Amino acid sequence: MSTQPGTEFTGKAVFVTGAGSGIGAATALAFATQGADIALVGRTRESVDAVAEQVRQHGVRALSVAADVTQADEVEAAVAATVTEFGRLDYAFNNARIEQPAAPAADISVAEWERLIATDLSGVFYGMKYQIPHILNAGGGAIVNTSSGAGVVGIAGQAAYAAAKWGVIGLSKSTALDYAAQNLRVNVVAPGIIATPMMDRFSGGTAEGREKVIGQEPVGRMGRPEEIASAVLWLCSDLGSFTTGHTLVVDGGQTVGLS
Repeated sequence: MSTQPGTEFTGKAVFVTGAGSGIGAATALAFATQGADIALVGRTRESVDAVAEQVRQHGVRALSVAADVTQADEVEAAVAATVTEFGRLDYAFNNARIEQPAAPAADISVAEWERLIATDLSGVFYGMKYQIPHILNAGGGAIVNTSSGAGVVGIAGQAAYAAAKWGVIGLSKSTALDYAAQNLRVNVVAPGIIATPMMDRFSGGTAEGREKVIGQEPVGRMGRPEEIASAVLWLCSDLGSFTTGHTLVVDGGQTVGLS
C-alpha cells in the first residue's frame, strides 16, 4: 500500500490511539495522505495537537481527542466525539501501548501487571467495543490492533508485556470471526524493534542500549514508524480485502527463527 498522495480513503474517518508520536503519528499521517479525516487520540489534547496540525496540511480534517484508553468511559466518549465530528467511523487503529521494564515474572509487581494489561490489552478491547457499532453503521470497514514480536514468541523478562500482546492477538482473531460476515475486518500488526520514543525508553536512550537492541534484528537496523504505517494501511485497504483475523509481523526477521 503506497503512502504517496492519493484518494484511497477519501471521505472516510479513522480513529487512531497513541497518535501523538511514533507509529501512531506516522499512521495518522499516512492515512491523511490518502484523503482520510483523522481522530487523533492521546492522554491529553496537547499530546496530539502537533500531529493534528500536520494532518491538516494534507487538506483533510483532524480532531484532537483526550482519552485514557484504560478508562472505558473515556474511550466511549472519544469514539462518540469522532462520529459527531465526522459523521461516521470507518477504520480504527488501536495502537496505544506502554512498555514493561525487564524483570523475571515473579518480580513483576501486581501494580505493574495491572498497568500493562489495562493499557495494552483492555485498552484495545474498549476501543473495539465502542468502535464496532459505528463502523457497522457506516457499512463496514476495518480495525487494526497493535501487538508486538512479543505477541508471537516468548521473551525473557517480558512476561506481562508478552501476556498483553498475545492477548491482543487472541482478542482480535475471535472478534474477526464475530464480524467477518458483516464487512468488518479485524487484523493485527506486530512490529519488531522500531525507532520510536518507546524504544528509546526501553533501550535506556544510550548508544550502547540502541546497539544492543539492534543486535536482535537480522536486517541490522531498527524499523521506521512509516514502515509499520504502510502495513496498517494495507490491512485497511482494498488490497487487503480478503484478510481478516491475521497477524502481520513486521519485524525485520527478528522472530523468524523463534516462532
